[in-house]
Amino acid sequence: MPHVVWVDELNAEHQPAVLELLRAVRASDGRPDPGPRGGLPEDLSTGPYALAYQDAELVGFAQLDQRGDAFGREVAELFVHPELRGRGHGGSLAAAVTERASRTLRYWSHGDHPAAARIARRAGLRRVRELLRMRADLTSCALGEPRLPADVRVRTFVPGQDERAVIDVNARAFAWHPEQGALTVDELRATEQQEWFDPGGFFLAERSAGSANAGEPEGPAGGLLGFHWTKVHPPDPDGRDVEVGEVYVVGVDPQAHGRGLGTALTLAGLRYLAERGLREVILYVEGDNPAAITVYNRLGFGTESTDVQYELAR
Repeated sequence: MPHVVWVDELNAEHQPAVLELLRAVRASDGRPDPGPRGGLPEDLSTGPYALAYQDAELVGFAQLDQRGDAFGREVAELFVHPELRGRGHGGSLAAAVTERASRTLRYWSHGDHPAAARIARRAGLRRVRELLRMRADLTSCALGEPRLPADVRVRTFVPGQDERAVIDVNARAFAWHPEQGALTVDELRATEQQEWFDPGGFFLAERSAGSANAGEPEGPAGGLLGFHWTKVHPPDPDGRDVEVGEVYVVGVDPQAHGRGLGTALTLAGLRYLAERGLREVILYVEGDNPAAITVYNRLGFGTESTDVQYELAR
């Protein structure tokens, strides 16, 4: 069995071996996505970390996010070198993480691998969430002109002006999704400072001046009804050699549902990504959101993989 060591941070001694292991996992499984400049993925940037060694060789790695998700649950991710799977290393890491956690614990399994399902069963974990990763080839999608209601226009995001309106609509659109719905103005502004942020790919649907329909959110002319935030992933030096677009977030105010804004905004973003010369685009959608999945299927997306969360209640 491997020897598991806990560290709060990955120092210069640990990080090269961890990054090499993650590159091997990505080459085999397609995940996790690389971090900035080929470093640690952003969602793995906070410890503590469990390092599993067999005869001084790093065979597995786990991260335990003890800050908690929107419900206060701790969340863990485990990775075992592809050439060293099936030897109990994943089970040893899972046992170490379970012992370290102090609250309800959830594990991510990227790709819904049978080995992860076996570990989950042995550890008494139950399957509680599915997140679909969908992909489309923009060169074969029918990207027609977005069809907007006569009283709605689409424009792009203006930094320093639109943050509050986006956050307010986001909170209402994702009231059922505490992680996304909890986004703050400060967090949005911080994201604007990241290299990938592009206001030209952030589309806002708003009422045209002097228009308002019954049942829509109250507010002045120009009130925000929905948005589509796109993202472009740079080439991965260890994998793909081209940029890949993402339907990052699509949010529509619940009171503006039924007017086709979600589809129109999605099309606006996809056309923008295609005009940039991108060939592929991905998105993530909850497995229990059949309405959104149907829309994406109609636009040419197919399910590429499924990420699963398993839970251990305490």
